[in-house]
Amino acid sequence: MGSLSIWHWLIVALIIMLLFGKGRISDMMGDLAKGITSFKKGLAEDDTKVSTPPRQVEAHPAPPAAETVSDPSSDKSA
Repeated sequence: MGSLSIWHWLIVALIIMLLFGKGRISDMMGDLAKGITSFKKGLAEDDTKVSTPPRQVEAHPAPPAAETVSDPSSDKSA
């Protein structure tokens, strides 16, 4: 009861073939293979790219911030 026999799998395969047809399944497998090939080609192109060194950015110091006088220790109203 728990496992599927070969007859169950043959019936499932027959239903799938009837629903999708032989040409449709082979087209899907071809598209899958093209996608995998394209993915591998993209990965290979990333490895072969020559990385350019990062350009130097000159640092300019920021202007000093306006000083605010708010010393919590000088507030003795409590």
